Amino acid sequence: MANAASGWDQSAVYYTHVLPAEEHENAPRELERSFETFIQEFRLDKSYIYRDQLRENVLVKQYVLEVDVGHLIGYNEDLAHVLVNEPADMLPLLESAVKRCARRIIYPGSDDSKVFPDCQVTLKSESNLIAIRDLNASYISKLIRIPGIVIGASTLSSKATHLNIMCKACKNTKNIAISGGFSGIALPRTCDSVPPLGSEKDCPMDPFVIIHDKCTFIDQQVLKVQEAPDMVPVGELPRHILVSADRYLTNKVVPGTRCTITGIYSIYQNKQVKGAGAVAIRNPYVRVVGLQVERDGNAKGMNIFSDEEEEEFLQLSRNPNLYEMFANSIGPSIYGNEDIKKAIACLLFGGSKKILPDGMKLRGDINVLLLGDPGTAKSQLLKFVEKVAPISVYTSGKGSSAAGLTASVQRDAQSREFYLEGGAMVLADGGVVCIDEFDKMRDEDRVAIHEAMEQQTISIAKAGITTILNSRTSVLAAANPIFGRYDDMKTPGENIDFQTTILSRFDMIFIVKDEHNENRDKSIARHVMNIHMNRAIPENQAVGEIPIEKMKRYITYCKAKCAPRLTPEAAEKLSSHFVAIRKQIHQVERDSNERSSIPITVRQLEAIVRITESLAKMTLSPVADEEHVDEAIRLFLASTMDAVSNQGASRQELVEEVTKIEAELRRRLPIGWKTSMAHLTREFVNGRGYSQHALERALQIMERRETIQLSNQRRTIFRSGV
Repeated sequence: MANAASGWDQSAVYYTHVLPAEEHENAPRELERSFETFIQEFRLDKSYIYRDQLRENVLVKQYVLEVDVGHLIGYNEDLAHVLVNEPADMLPLLESAVKRCARRIIYPGSDDSKVFPDCQVTLKSESNLIAIRDLNASYISKLIRIPGIVIGASTLSSKATHLNIMCKACKNTKNIAISGGFSGIALPRTCDSVPPLGSEKDCPMDPFVIIHDKCTFIDQQVLKVQEAPDMVPVGELPRHILVSADRYLTNKVVPGTRCTITGIYSIYQNKQVKGAGAVAIRNPYVRVVGLQVERDGNAKGMNIFSDEEEEEFLQLSRNPNLYEMFANSIGPSIYGNEDIKKAIACLLFGGSKKILPDGMKLRGDINVLLLGDPGTAKSQLLKFVEKVAPISVYTSGKGSSAAGLTASVQRDAQSREFYLEGGAMVLADGGVVCIDEFDKMRDEDRVAIHEAMEQQTISIAKAGITTILNSRTSVLAAANPIFGRYDDMKTPGENIDFQTTILSRFDMIFIVKDEHNENRDKSIARHVMNIHMNRAIPENQAVGEIPIEKMKRYITYCKAKCAPRLTPEAAEKLSSHFVAIRKQIHQVERDSNERSSIPITVRQLEAIVRITESLAKMTLSPVADEEHVDEAIRLFLASTMDAVSNQGASRQELVEEVTKIEAELRRRLPIGWKTSMAHLTREFVNGRGYSQHALERALQIMERRETIQLSNQRRTIFRSGV
């Protein structure tokens, strides 16, 4: 009984049938023949697509063929099933079949003895995507399809496919074939050559050496693929996986590229883990058999639209109130801020990117800066944009370094080589980067994104790596003024702690003030209470009129299908307005006798052009006309120009008024005298027509200088010093 239970562990003799094995030995040849028939006979719309594609490729010496798994399923479902479940065994058979077909194309009528290069087969599949974090042991050796973003790419290395080895003693040579992947190869321990008659065989153990000149090599590249930032659950670190590409699949992608990888989920033994006692532990990697690069940065197939969807979007674009609707759907639970929401709508769509005949590129992405008091829902707007933009990365200024925003140079643990890993600006290529707490960033980190904001590239020159990465992103930044709150008594230059260089790169700068206005405070309070009580909000029925998912798809659709151009009339109107704006700035600078901290340069003219184009793109209009220009100029005047002219007349008047009141108070109150606030208000505000705000500012300044003391809940004023 014990013997029976222990089963195969016993050293007993077992028997099995011999005859069926002969059939089985023939199976690979049969499968290869089936693949061959598929390549030669598969037709689509009366054309033999694989035969023609193979002929074209082979004639230009590209020994590669892309096979769509969907076509194979339609042709022979069992064959496709075997290929998907046992790709590592079936791919060599498919490649061998392709090689035979290719040889027949080049040398028709000849036998199979002609030497012909190996052909590579790449697979294209429409099967379901599997997230990197969902890959587990059940997928090993199966064909999988994963979306991701390339964060590191190694240099090309050469991998042997056939080794030529020679025995040191008897000079006997033999060829060994090596299977794909990261796995190594063990050389034979003993020489199996037959010695000449009459002589003894005296080959030692481990006699073989490799003759490198006679080996066959292929290119291999190791990529590091990470989950796209929008697929990572909150609080989790993004997972990454090693990917091995060879032959024609190498050098297809650079860090920052979003792609979908079809590959075989395989395992390899990490050499560094040897000796750790983990004998059966293997590390997973993906052997690439197909690579789809997303051209406009959408890894989720978001740029494929059904006919119904297109019809729905065209219907939406004809809505005359689309601009208002879209702006109202941005942060619907945030009260007011209409102009900021409209600016964010423009930022999401972006203008048209242009490449001039001399190769110079003009960006189409719009950058917006929200600068203002705490509690004005800046961060909430940023969080909403992160949700609604098709590609987005949210980061906080305090926790971001220059390397984290641009790119860092890492060292590979195995090969000791340096490679690049893209940062936030590279990962958000083709989307939006939301940077909160922009003012808390260190200056040297903020300088790192100058180039990314205007030239839309990131140049790296460190650790022997000099390269340029793409970062075609819009930047939406939120910041507080220097003193935490905006101080009306100071110029924008004194309130804004940014250099002119970074400010000129923002197309729109909004100064968001938390003004004390009783009616506005009442409406905001009512709005906030309604939100907290989950009530419908009566003032604004258009809360979230367009759902987030639909907004996301519509933005992708507009970006993919539309690139508006200015009409000659619109261009004329823009240029004359720009001249007028420059004149106005010059006047303001002359009056206040200081340079404006927010510059108005040619960049700002380009900014208005981009805003105009984005307004036209929103309605899928091919040209931007005067109506779009008017709205773009209105937005620009309400944002950047408003911020500039804040240092103009109104502030000047307030400063003069405060100075006059201060002089009067010094004259009116001898040292040691006391008076009431009500008395001063009656005399200065009602009697002499000064504003209440100016009186309060004057008293505040005098109290800071210790000229007066306020007591009795600021109702009594005592003149205590000079």
